[in-house]
Amino acid sequence: MDGATLAYSPFVLLLAWSVVLLVVHIMLQGQLATRELGTKWNAGPRDGDLKPKGALAGRAARASANFRETYPAFVALAAAAGLMGIASGWALIGAYVWFVCRIVYIPLYLAGVPYVRSLVWLGSLVGLLAMFIAIVFA
Repeated sequence: MDGATLAYSPFVLLLAWSVVLLVVHIMLQGQLATRELGTKWNAGPRDGDLKPKGALAGRAARASANFRETYPAFVALAAAAGLMGIASGWALIGAYVWFVCRIVYIPLYLAGVPYVRSLVWLGSLVGLLAMFIAIVFA
């Protein structure tokens, strides 16, 4: 496969958008913590034990941490699919399922919605599993 084939892989676009999603998580977490603790805290070295105690800031931090737990797997699987020249099928469906689930997960977590949030998280894992299976059996 040449570099041009990888450049046109739909996985390259999904990887780029996944970085946007990562930045959204980081900015949301930071904004909610700063709203609670102030700009002086945000601009400072954040030494000590001062952490946001509000529900929303805590949920944003946990949602971000949860995203970062599955993100490396998504990046690895999307890169593998792109390098293998896979441009459709279960790998691509799985990638989109993971991506959409991760977007839907944010407001569900922030709103404190139980069960549905867990099902959406499980959906993101199903997306990763579909990618894995498609790559292994390609």
